[in-house]
Amino acid sequence: MPASAERYLEVQRSEEFAQLRRKLRNFIFPTTIVFIVWYSLYVLLSAYARDFMSIKLIGNINVALVFGILQFVSTFGIAWYYARYASKELDPLADGVYNELGADSAGAATTTEGSTN
Repeated sequence: MPASAERYLEVQRSEEFAQLRRKLRNFIFPTTIVFIVWYSLYVLLSAYARDFMSIKLIGNINVALVFGILQFVSTFGIAWYYARYASKELDPLADGVYNELGADSAGAATTTEGSTN
């Protein structure tokens, strides 16, 4: 196996990489489940609770329209929250893994260059 492939496997087995994956999963899985439940609620209410969804709130604005708009709001909210979370929690870990891999690769390249000269 080439040295670079061995190094990637070593990084993949490292505690830092495992921590990065764990933090990513701890964000993605609960957020996805909550969003799917929220979206399913909207769809089910639209299909089976038409009387509730057709309640007018203000003028021609009804509950269904508000729920539909809230779908967009929640999507943008999740994207904003993920960007913030990634910036604080994931990016520093990813940079550490990247720098560790880059430092070792640079050292290997220097060693390889030195042996060919």
